[in-house]
Amino acid sequence: MAYPAGGVAPAPASAGSGWPGPSAGRVTSVSTAPGGTDRVERDTMGEVRVPASAKWGAQTQRAVQNFPLSGLVVDPAVIHALAHIKGAAAEVNGRIGVLPPGMAAAIAAAAGEVADGRWDDQFPVDVFQTGSGTSTNMNVNEVLATLAAERLDAPVHPNDHVNASQSSNDVFPSAIHLAALHQIRTVLRPALAHLAGVLRERSAAFAHVVKAGRTHLMDATPVTLGQELGGYAQAVENGMGRLDDVAPRLGELALGGTAVGTGINAPEGFAAAVIEHLADTLALELREAPDHFEAQGGRDAVVECSGMLRTIAVSLYKVANDVRWMASGPRTGLAEIRLPDLQPGSSIMPGKVNPVVPEAVCQVVAQVIGNDAAIAFSGAAGNFELNVMLPVLARNLLESIRLLASVAGLFADACVAGIEADEQRCRAYAEASPAVVTSLAPRLGYERAAEVVKEAAAAGRSIRQVVLERGWLTDEQLDAALDVLALARGGVSDRGRSVPGGRRGSSPLPEPPEARPR
Repeated sequence: MAYPAGGVAPAPASAGSGWPGPSAGRVTSVSTAPGGTDRVERDTMGEVRVPASAKWGAQTQRAVQNFPLSGLVVDPAVIHALAHIKGAAAEVNGRIGVLPPGMAAAIAAAAGEVADGRWDDQFPVDVFQTGSGTSTNMNVNEVLATLAAERLDAPVHPNDHVNASQSSNDVFPSAIHLAALHQIRTVLRPALAHLAGVLRERSAAFAHVVKAGRTHLMDATPVTLGQELGGYAQAVENGMGRLDDVAPRLGELALGGTAVGTGINAPEGFAAAVIEHLADTLALELREAPDHFEAQGGRDAVVECSGMLRTIAVSLYKVANDVRWMASGPRTGLAEIRLPDLQPGSSIMPGKVNPVVPEAVCQVVAQVIGNDAAIAFSGAAGNFELNVMLPVLARNLLESIRLLASVAGLFADACVAGIEADEQRCRAYAEASPAVVTSLAPRLGYERAAEVVKEAAAAGRSIRQVVLERGWLTDEQLDAALDVLALARGGVSDRGRSVPGGRRGSSPLPEPPEARPR
């Protein structure tokens, strides 16, 4: 997420500029500690030793020491989104007189660098931390204060200046929404569109490949491979539509609610101006939340978005699993299609090749469903005026978005695009399926058709043989009625031709001949 550079190139401050002097919480000394150099900073709780090269300050260091839990830091997309918000807030605070213009410009310029990812190594706080994300909000505040102070050669305070008119409680939820919207628009949605496009192309290529349909994993009436792949494409496209549906709720930002939703210490018009700035620079549809108590007390839009991601994942599981089944073999499975050979499949069975990409898709789906469970649980943790599971909500939501985007692209390019059909085997399965007798039911009646299936299965003969033996239909009639490609087009067969107008034929069908004695 590149932060626009327009209008934020400050000149170094001159001495006696009239800006606020040093506040508590900035560097007081540099000392040598065992194993390296550190510096001492102070906050409201006292002194803290911080690595001398670090851009962060006392509150970040306390969080690093307090939460040595997972080794997983807060997602960079959240850091970048926070920087966007801080930069926009600084510019607005400069315009309305909350900050001196030069300081506002310096903070905005520093925020641009952070949003560009230039300082990603300066955000070490574990994702499992204070539930409001305050530790990470202060991490960003402290880094921006340091960078801005270096530009100005004058003190900049992380709370008084960088965090002016804001609270962790409205900024962090807004950053989650911004990060998710950006990742969906720039990463996930294009990946899904690409997968849908490849499925559509393969669907067209296999429109003529007739095969046995299957319900309950049992033989059913014929379909084409193209119809199946077209259905998969539609499922992916439906997922894209679901993402579009949730976007307006993600576009509602909690900015302006500050501590508890009342907007204390936020100047009138501040939130609207910041959100307008963000919408213009990031090209996202954003608006201030209509009710700040809802926007900070609950995280329903995140829960909803995760539900959409779970639905997309479930769709991909069905597609990947079907592909695995169709490719099973090569001798004792279905072997209707062939997938690209990507790697040896066994450490002990020479020559074995497995459907590794569909398996990877299925594992991603398992993770996304697990993430959704964590998000749903966390979404329920809104106590009065604040949800206190924000960092874990952000982590799981963004991981799901990126995993789905990555695996959709891999599935499209390394698997679906290289699918080859065994047309002969597919047709043989379709013609051997007892379910083709379904097309004879309008002529023979359901019960007689069932008799044919049972006799064919018991005697090991084909549907055609049994019907001819009983003298119920002629060879010519059976050629037309049992044309598996025509059956895959649906409708009611009338002398072997699909009756125009839908699933129920509009022309009367002849009565079946009387059954002859066996």
